[in-house]
Amino acid sequence: MTSLVTGGAGFIGSHVVRHCLELGHQVIVLDDLSGGFEDHLPEGCTFIEGSITDHKLLESIFNQYEFDYVYHLAAYAAEGLSHFIRRFNYTNNLIGSVNLINESVKHNVKCFVFTSSIAVYGAGQLPMTEDMTPMPEDPYGVSKFAVEQDLKAAHEMFGLNYVIFRPHNVYGENQNIGDKYRNVIGIFMNQIMQDKPLTIFGDGTQTRAFSYIDDVAIPISHCVNEPKAYNEVFNVGADKPYSVNELAEIVRQSFDSKADINYLKARNEVLHAYADHSKVNKLFPPKGISLEEGITKMANWAKAVGARKSKEFEEIEISKNLPQGWQINTKPLKTVDTV
Repeated sequence: MTSLVTGGAGFIGSHVVRHCLELGHQVIVLDDLSGGFEDHLPEGCTFIEGSITDHKLLESIFNQYEFDYVYHLAAYAAEGLSHFIRRFNYTNNLIGSVNLINESVKHNVKCFVFTSSIAVYGAGQLPMTEDMTPMPEDPYGVSKFAVEQDLKAAHEMFGLNYVIFRPHNVYGENQNIGDKYRNVIGIFMNQIMQDKPLTIFGDGTQTRAFSYIDDVAIPISHCVNEPKAYNEVFNVGADKPYSVNELAEIVRQSFDSKADINYLKARNEVLHAYADHSKVNKLFPPKGISLEEGITKMANWAKAVGARKSKEFEEIEISKNLPQGWQINTKPLKTVDTV
């Protein structure tokens, strides 16, 4: 079996690569290293540096390898930031995905595994279940839902099998803790290791169900061996929601820290989000790692690798209403003279 894993040097992707190798796959990884790290890649895979937005590169790779499966995890998953990087969001998360679907159809891939997001649901639908009508409220969720729909169209027209996973708030080892725009657990850990206060948007009562990586990467990697998973959509992740205030306290305890908390102006985001996982649990029973246990595992890893310098996103397209703390060193938009 030969598998392509896009985004395989990233957080979830690197764990999927490891599990695929354990299953006996020959694994080719495509990653542009914009959010991942080459040293996250397990031994035994083949690494190609490049972007899914480069359709010529994809054509070359698919001509070189005969892929049985495609695991598509490459994305820029900063949901809140997506309002302000709309063109970048749709180019990377939608157009890049379509490039990959095109090649998968042309080369008769047996199954296309897509990592979507519960961002497709929007607000007010709790717990989120797979039979609900998606109503995404931000460009990131819109792009993910569009790819889901395109996959279903490709299945109907060309017979391309797919499995769609909608994970949420995933954390664990190999996460890019230097990314200040997404992944609040990693952000908190990086702030603690730099002796900075923890930053929380709003009053911290917003809730999420934080999902340890093993409860997400294992179903994703194993699904191609489960015929009942084909052409289905699955929520995947943890069941129990926690407030961001509760989360901050658990992270502080894992570092034996008394770091202060700096509350910032609330940003435009879904206040409460958690999903039902009964469908996926029937096929792939979860390991059941508690939030405290998972955060301890991640904290031990973070202490070993140390703090990472936070990078500013340099392609902000809209600065209006950009949340506090995201406005530092943003570059002005380029303008074109008109006649």
